[in-house]
Amino acid sequence: MKKIVAYIKDAYNELVYKVSWPSKEELTSSTIIVMIASLIIAVIVFVMDSLFEWILKFFYGIL
Repeated sequence: MKKIVAYIKDAYNELVYKVSWPSKEELTSSTIIVMIASLIIAVIVFVMDSLFEWILKFFYGIL
């Protein structure tokens, strides 16, 4: 039981004193970058899916 308590205390001390947390500005800019990248990837996947759908429909004579 003493080992578990010591582990929890060490984990807490490391989180509070040794971890460098990003500032609000850094976090906001990182979030915006991730959102833009996700949107770009989603558009690319949509375009590829639409293109393949059109190719397959053309191939099988559905169009």
